[in-house]
Amino acid sequence: MSSGPKLGNNPGANNASLVPGGVIGDGRYRLLAQSGSDDRGAAQLWRARDGQLNRDVALTILVGDLSDMQAAGRARRTTERAMHASSFTHPGVSRVIDVLTPGSGLRMEEGVLGVVVAEWTQGTDLLDLITEGPLPAGAATKLLEPLGAAIEGAHHAGLVLGADHPQRIRVTPDGRLRLAFPGARPEAIARDDVKGLGAILYLLLTGRWALPGGPAGVPVAPTGPDGAVVAPKALQPYVPHELSSVAVRSLEDTSVGGIRTSAAILQVLDQIADEEAATALIEPVTGDEDDDGGAVWTTQKPASGRGHRRKLLIAVAVLAIATLSVIAWLGIQIVSFFSDDPSKGGGPTVVIGQSASPGASETPTAPVPAGPIQPGSVGVYDVTNNPDNANRANRAVDSNPDTAWNTDNYFQPFPTLKPGIGLMASFAEPVKLASLTVTSKSAGTIVEIRVAASDDAPIEETKVIATATLSAGQTQIQLPDYEASAHVLLWITKLAGSGKDNQTEIGELVYTRAQ
Repeated sequence: MSSGPKLGNNPGANNASLVPGGVIGDGRYRLLAQSGSDDRGAAQLWRARDGQLNRDVALTILVGDLSDMQAAGRARRTTERAMHASSFTHPGVSRVIDVLTPGSGLRMEEGVLGVVVAEWTQGTDLLDLITEGPLPAGAATKLLEPLGAAIEGAHHAGLVLGADHPQRIRVTPDGRLRLAFPGARPEAIARDDVKGLGAILYLLLTGRWALPGGPAGVPVAPTGPDGAVVAPKALQPYVPHELSSVAVRSLEDTSVGGIRTSAAILQVLDQIADEEAATALIEPVTGDEDDDGGAVWTTQKPASGRGHRRKLLIAVAVLAIATLSVIAWLGIQIVSFFSDDPSKGGGPTVVIGQSASPGASETPTAPVPAGPIQPGSVGVYDVTNNPDNANRANRAVDSNPDTAWNTDNYFQPFPTLKPGIGLMASFAEPVKLASLTVTSKSAGTIVEIRVAASDDAPIEETKVIATATLSAGQTQIQLPDYEASAHVLLWITKLAGSGKDNQTEIGELVYTRAQ
């Protein structure tokens, strides 16, 4: 990625002056090396030497044909915005020190429509930083915070920086990302800066660029069937959920779930930085991710392999206990099946479309009576395309309250990172439920019961039929009469916990059919 950027198809690409050693700006600036190009704005990004002040500078050179009124107009608006931004100073932005235009009295080289001159930023190119692969979450957070703070300050001042292209960003020697080549495109708005922050975070975490118009040679971020960018956590499992969610939601234009301000990004970055300062992240033990659900946080390393042996013994013990539990459960189910009295068994036998009472005919002709009904499937419903522990959703309907589905642990309560999350149950046919019983240890969780036309219906197209606050243990939620539906959503709007620990666990869901 550092072998040299492509210039794109613009008139300045073939200009004899725009080569290393060339001189522009009436002979004042000698070009040293090209750092990149932003073809969206027909801009070339150069390191140059100011012959008058004997210092290096960063040049954003706007190229095009002067006779092209549209191109000339765009270049003029870019230089005007850069001139306006020259009063803004922040460590996260290279200060604009001059703006050259065809009407400034200087002779402009053919194919050059304007030049934004800024202080040179020592350090390295952003893309060179990730040539060896993605960065750890803590490093990415520390790098991005100064740039995020600069964008937030600029937006408060009514300015747009144009920090939405990776080759405009450099890494300072003290480990800060800095907008090294100012010059926002004419159509750029504050939302583009926020998207740029999200895309840069995505790049640091995955090595992929998630916005259109990225530099050649940088892998493009993958997208899902719905066109949404795949979450960093799906590509790098050890990325913290909050950081993964922020990166994706910063790129979304939807009114539900999208992050639209740099302040929201900064809040999460600050919290991740606090966590990093208090703990050290190490690689999780290789094994079944389903057992521990994520990375292990510690400040000490195990001595001479004893930690590994201890984990192995614990794993064997847990496996043995689980095996005995399964055998015991099967025994209870067999006894219950052959018992003449259902009350002597381990609970009602739930079969879709059949009566729970003994002696019912194999093909009932009467309406199915009230009683528990098992959904055909249960999945995690998440409007941000970043579902929590999706492979554990079936634990909520496995008739074993000791196994559970749980949300990720959130540093901030809903709706800061997402408006909510839930479990969508899909039945074989539309049903009316009398109640939903939730077994949970997460007292204080607030839920809504919603019905939907499909399992992937947008949240705004679902209908709320009941709300409840969960207590520790069982909470039976009585449901009013409603139109039968094959899709019922348990939607969590408030997680249990407080401060930086916000998480909810669902041990079991029991759906009871209405008469």
